This record gives sequence, structure tokens and C-alpha cells, in this order.
Amino acid sequence: MSKLHAWVEAMRLRTLPVSVAGVLTGTGCAAYYGGFSAAPFLICLFFAIGAQIVSNFANEYFDYVNGLDRKGREGFRRGVTEGDISPRAMRNATFGLLAMVCLLGCSLIWWGGWWLIAVGVFVGLFALGYSAGPYPLSHHGLGELAVIIFFGFVPVVMTAYLQTQSWEILPTALPLGMAIGLMGANVLIVNNYRDINDDAAVGKQTLAVRFGTDAMAKLYLVNGFLALLCIEWATITRIDVLWQLGALAYINVHYILWQQLKNGTGAELNPVLGRTAVAMFGVSLWLLLAFLFSR
Repeated sequence: MSKLHAWVEAMRLRTLPVSVAGVLTGTGCAAYYGGFSAAPFLICLFFAIGAQIVSNFANEYFDYVNGLDRKGREGFRRGVTEGDISPRAMRNATFGLLAMVCLLGCSLIWWGGWWLIAVGVFVGLFALGYSAGPYPLSHHGLGELAVIIFFGFVPVVMTAYLQTQSWEILPTALPLGMAIGLMGANVLIVNNYRDINDDAAVGKQTLAVRFGTDAMAKLYLVNGFLALLCIEWATITRIDVLWQLGALAYINVHYILWQQLKNGTGAELNPVLGRTAVAMFGVSLWLLLAFLFSR
């Protein structure tokens, strides 16, 4: 494997729609309230993508350092574990990119004020704390909850607020943040469902390891329906009736993906993970367009 391919693989491109979805949804919310602004939208977008890549790099580096990765694992190829990327290079890339993301995030102070520094600090701590620190979230069954907060509520609410500079967006942004967060949690559920044997072997206590594949498959299904309910709560009086057909399309796709999750094992689930992330992106794009054309 070439060095470039190894670094691209470490970014986990299949999962990046997760970070994009929250920003698109928040932008749709902002547009509904008449506050679309291109500059904060683009900054939020690149900040979210960068923060997720930092988290992915940190996950690869710290899992290797802590001996939690094995060669030939079922999931995405780990460049550090497989010897394609040196641990030092991954460490430097993680903290170098984190510094760049922080500097980019500081530019949002222009629209939101100095208190945004606290938000940025929490996002940075999550990006590293997901896999590192004295209590790594992903090792103690807290990964899904963290995803709901940092890939759901935070990007949706903050993107909408920074473009409108008003908290009037909350009745719409909060349920949408919950919906996007639940969909993001489903991406992680597929990841941990696939890796259950590898994680159990090294003592990594994900929700899948703790409760088993049957429980996680049920949680995946329930999350999708809860996400749909949150979306309907936020949009039923705010978007035109024809746009509501998007909800029907989503729930059918979700049910199909649930069937594929139940019937797959190991590396067979990599496409399901990617499709779950793409479905999440599709919902966010649908919401953005629905809000734009329903004003």
C-alpha cells in the first residue's frame, strides 16, 4: 500500500458524511429563519470535517499505543498497526491538524463571540478523548452518546446559531440535532458491531461488547425511527407536504440497512457502514433543500 493511500485510508472517508450532515442540517435550519450566511457555513463545514479526521487519526494512534489494534482486523485497515505509517508520523499529524482546526474555529468568534472558545475546547477534548486520556469514551460504551452530542447537537445548533446569531432557532435545531446525532450513532453501531470480536479480545468495552449483536441491531433500528420522529417534530409545520416524502424514503432505506446489518458479519459490514453514513448525508441534504424551498 502506498503512503498516500494509507493516509487516505486513515481519514476513513466513508465516515466523513457524518460530520458534513450536521452542518448541512444546521444550515437548512438557519435558512428557514432567514439567516443563511456563506462564510460561517463554510468555516463550520471545514471545522467539522477537520475535527472528525483528527478524531480518526487519534483513534488509530492511541489504539496502537495502547495495544488495542491487531493486524488483519475486520474493519478499515489501520496504517500504523500494519506498518504503513509510523506512530510518530501519525502522532504529529494528529496534533498538527488539531492545531489547524483550532485556528480555523477561532475565526468563528467574529460571528459568535469569545464564548465560542469554550465550545471549541470541548470539541477538541472530544476529538482526543474519544480514544485517549484516563477514560477513553470509545473504550467504556460511551461512544454512541458522545456522537449524539458532538455530531448531532453541537454542529446543528451551532451552525444554525452562527448564521442567524439568534437562539430562536432552538425549537427547530434541537430536535434536528437529536435526529442527526442518532443517525451518527448508528454509524458507530455498525462499526462496533463489525469489530465486536476484535474489541472483546483486547478488552475494549464498547456497547456491542457489553450487550451483544442482537441488542445493537435492535438499537440501530430504534434509533432510525426515533430520528424520524424528531425530524417530523421539527418539520411538520415548517416544510411543504411534498417534501415530507423524503421521510418515507429515509425510513425505507433505514429498514433495508437494518436487514443488511443483521445478516452481515465482519468485513461484510463495511459497505453497510458507508451506506449508513451516506443515508445520514442524504437526510441532511433533503432537510437543507426542504427548508430552502419551503420558506
